[in-house]
Amino acid sequence: MEIHRMKRNYYMVSLVFMTFFVISFITNILGALIPDIQRSFRLSYSMVAFLPFSFFIAYGVMSIPAGVFVERSGEKRSMLVSFGVAVAGAMLLCLFAGYGVSLASLFLIGIGMAMLQVVINPLLRIAGGEEHFAFNSVLAQLLFGLASFISPRIYAYIALNWEANAGNWSMALLRKVTNPAYTWTALYWIFLLVLLCMVLIVAVSKFPRVALNEDERSGSAATYLVLLRTPLVRMYFFGIFCYVGTEQGISDWMAEMLHRYHGLDTLKEGANALSWYWGLMTAGCAVNLLLLKLFDSRKLLIFFSVLSILVLGVALWGPLEYALIAWPAMGFTISIMYSVIFSLALNSVPANHGSFSGILCTGIAGGAAVPLLIGWVADQAGLRTGMCLVFVCLAYILSIGFWARPLIANKTIQFTS
Repeated sequence: MEIHRMKRNYYMVSLVFMTFFVISFITNILGALIPDIQRSFRLSYSMVAFLPFSFFIAYGVMSIPAGVFVERSGEKRSMLVSFGVAVAGAMLLCLFAGYGVSLASLFLIGIGMAMLQVVINPLLRIAGGEEHFAFNSVLAQLLFGLASFISPRIYAYIALNWEANAGNWSMALLRKVTNPAYTWTALYWIFLLVLLCMVLIVAVSKFPRVALNEDERSGSAATYLVLLRTPLVRMYFFGIFCYVGTEQGISDWMAEMLHRYHGLDTLKEGANALSWYWGLMTAGCAVNLLLLKLFDSRKLLIFFSVLSILVLGVALWGPLEYALIAWPAMGFTISIMYSVIFSLALNSVPANHGSFSGILCTGIAGGAAVPLLIGWVADQAGLRTGMCLVFVCLAYILSIGFWARPLIANKTIQFTS
């Protein structure tokens, strides 16, 4: 039976959606944890910035090799390996909490998440049907955002009720297994349980055969070298680099900014602001579905880049009541950027889209580099000055709206009189 005639596999679609949720649940919690980790190990801004660096550099290291591994080993084995590596990382941090261990743990978890990202998109296309891929991708991103909205709230609940809920058996169990000196590692016990459940689910699941289109396959080393020598490819790579750097730079330092300059509790107002940041990003994705049917994506990228720059200025220098709105609002204003940059990039080259996608995914390493640079500048001149690096990233993203010349523009609704 030919792959493109396969009936929709609702179970496999549900598994992919669940995987998107788990990836986000684990990935986007670092911003809420950073203030506590910093105090636990008495770290400078530069040292604490190595934590998200360790996680996101795994995307830079693994995105291209993971594509080759998936093609050779298959989707089921690749997912088992991915979740297995993440289990090892979570267990390491649960059992041996320490700064060096945290770096190693986050790197291993990052490798697992990076490999999963490579597996699940082609799997969703096949299991859900190619004609439904766009809709399913948006739904997956909404679930991704929902998990990011939930995880800071779970952490805040655990931290704020660590001693209060004496009769709660789940809290009692967490207190029993968690090192009392590092209560924030309780969340990683939850991650460990979730990851072990995913290993079991994947192990007993029957996977469809996934046949990549020729243009989706990872190319040879020569193909990658040819692409990397192309200025346009490098320019779009830096676009993804700057976007993820912006997204994670804000996420990682938001709670600390509210604490440092406004005296707010990182577990209450800080975690709440971070939760709404991801929640509004999810809402933005839904709104953008309509906007992209009405306006050219380049014009939208210009508009939201300028808006993001203005909102970031309010967040950094505005009074408390404005900052509490502006920081979460950044999630909405940048929500359109990743998908637009990625689509403009792929629509700007006539071939080798699989290899180009691998290069673009490597740009996710911006989530490692930018927060690290912010931390380094913060140690020299203060956190607010360090956060000004996000303006540089947004300025580059703004420039894409002017120089992008896609071969295929996004299709918009044409109104006739």
